[in-house]
Parts: sequence; C-alpha cells; structure tokens
Amino acid sequence: MSNGAVDTAPEGPPGVAFLGRLMRGLDQSPRYRLLRRLYHRHERLAPPLFFFGGVTWDALTLQRIGALLDNTILGLYLVLLGGFIVLTLLDRNDHPLPPSLQALNTWAIGAIQFLAGGLFSAYVIYYTRSASLTTASLFLLVLVVLLVANELIWRKERSGYLLIGLYFLAVFCYLTFLLPVLLGTMGFWVFLASGMLSTGIIVVLLLFLRLQGVFADLRSFVGVLGLVGVLFGGLVIFYVQEWIPPVPLALQHVGVYHDVTKTDDAFLLRQERASRARFWAQKGDDPFYYSPADTVHCFAAVYAPTDFETRVAHRWQRYVPNRDAWVETDRITYRVVGGRNNGYRGVTYKRHVEPGQWRVSVETAAGRPIGRISFEIIAVDSSRQATFTTRRYE
Repeated sequence: MSNGAVDTAPEGPPGVAFLGRLMRGLDQSPRYRLLRRLYHRHERLAPPLFFFGGVTWDALTLQRIGALLDNTILGLYLVLLGGFIVLTLLDRNDHPLPPSLQALNTWAIGAIQFLAGGLFSAYVIYYTRSASLTTASLFLLVLVVLLVANELIWRKERSGYLLIGLYFLAVFCYLTFLLPVLLGTMGFWVFLASGMLSTGIIVVLLLFLRLQGVFADLRSFVGVLGLVGVLFGGLVIFYVQEWIPPVPLALQHVGVYHDVTKTDDAFLLRQERASRARFWAQKGDDPFYYSPADTVHCFAAVYAPTDFETRVAHRWQRYVPNRDAWVETDRITYRVVGGRNNGYRGVTYKRHVEPGQWRVSVETAAGRPIGRISFEIIAVDSSRQATFTTRRYE
C-alpha cells in the first residue's frame, strides 16, 4: 500500500546522487526540455554539428602548447570523453544505469563528438605548429582523418572497438606533449613512457568495462587489447620514422637575412626590400643576392614551454645537381630555453657560399625536424646597388 510515499530508485555513490539532483533540476526547466526535444528530433544532424562545434571552439580559444589553461581544459575533455564512452558502452550492452546517468546518456553521442572534435582539432593545431610538413605529413593526415571520419563509431557492432581505439589515441596524443612539458625534457623514452601510461589507463578502463559485462567474452576482450597494442606499435613506428612532430617544440619563425644583430631584447633582421611583385616574401631574402662580401644568416625562433630546456640545430644543405642530392655543409647547435611566447631566438650564418639551391632545417639535437626553409642564392657583383629594410623581432 502506498501512503503518499514516493518510491525513488537508488542513485548510487554521492557523485552520482549529486548528478541525479542536477539532472532532475534541469528537467524542471522548460528550456532544457525544449532543447532535449530538438536534439532528439534532429539526432542525425547533431553529431557532426557537435563535432565541428568542438573544432570551432579550439580554433577560437586555443593558445599554445604548455599553456596551463589549455592543458587543463584538454585534460577535462579527456576525462569527460572517457566518461561518456563508458556510458555509451554500458547502455549498448544493456547494463542498467541509475536514472541520472540514463538521463545524461541522452547526450552521449553529441558529447563524444564535441569532445573528440575539440581534442583532435587541438592536436592537429599543436602538431602542425611543431611539424615539418615534408616529414610529418603522414601523421598529420591520420589526425585529420580522425577529425572527419567518425560515423563508423555509431555502428553498434563496431562501436566498442572503435570508441576504445579513439580514446587510446586521444590519451596518447595528449600525454606526448603533456609529459615533456611536466618533465622539462623530450626524447624517445619520454614518448615511450607516454605510450605505456596511456596503455595502462586504457587497460584499467577495459577491466572495469569487463566487470560490468562489456567485452564479457574473452575473445572480444583480447581483441580490443590487441587493437590497443597495434595502435601503440604503430605510433612507435611513426616516431622512429620521424613521422610524429617533436612536440612541445614549435617553430615560430625562420628566415634568411643579410644581417642579424641583437639590440636590447630584440633582434634586427636586415633584408633586401621586396618588390611589390613579391609582397608575400615575409621570411627574408629569397632569392638571396650574394656578393663575396656578404654573409648569409639564418634566424629562427623556436617556442618551448616554461622551464623546458633543450638544444636545437640548424642543418645547412646545398643541392648538388650532378648528384641529384642535398649535401650537408654544416650542422650548428645551440641551447633553447622555454618561456617566451615569441620563441627562443637563435641565429647561425655562413660565408663563402656557392650559388644555387639551399635549405636550412631546424631540428632537435636528435635530428627530428621542427621546420625548414628553402632559398636560392644568386651571385651578383659587389658593385650592385640594393635597397635594404630592417624589421624588429622581439
């Protein structure tokens, strides 16, 4: 017999109970109910809209690698993405959820798309800033594919594997730039530690899901573990082949100039005044009109997070037509100290150069490319008159 008492389902732990009260409060709002109806009415359109909403949000708000606020937001995205993936997999395997989590699960598809869009667009932005596109374009292509090819994760028979694979890549990419920032160093062992920590997080998640009846049979559980192993191995191969950019370093500027001098806290970059036909020439002298009295300077600014210290190198190379090969002439290293928004600035130079095609690669001490500039040197007579302009780089 009911004497006016209300029968309430148990909400579970305190956090879930709080979520339950929050969802019940929202459910009292006419605007929330209208928004929920609109979402369900246009459910097929919602995921891509949420996804590109995450991309747009990053494009408008993302600052730089190492920024505390950005790293905190992306870390929160990861936690929320993991939570919504767990809710989705529990629901698709008919696991009973408390009412509050069931109500939250209403938004799971849109939330996963928004969070995945936010995370992977951030990774594309970060890795693009750190990449020499000639060597890292394959990895960037993988990230771009992850940005646009997500509809398969909503096919129920594949969703478990693909969602876990997506989450592993999201965690791994995040840790590959977070750990170097926290440790103040970078290299293969830091990258490997990022992968092992990511794998550990995913294994704990999979064990929890297995206890809840997801991936209940051994074959499916081993299969998803195998997928994680394949992704881990693939990323290690990408790293060894130098297809992964050297985050958290990012090339802010590189250019070739007739002269570079330091004054106060700025560098003065002297170059020939570009003609209107070459108004795009913002990276110094290309072509570089060279007389015997000239010196060719390569100026670069490399961003590194605060408290991060490493060495970078300028690798000078000249193209030799009869060998159809780039021949190294010099490799000059210098120290980079993090913390400057415009990057730590360094300059190398060469005298007595031969005319022809040249390039300078800016790379880590281990030889991982950060960026590159190519230019042509044209021999001219010392009596040639030229007009120069000077720009200030702070």
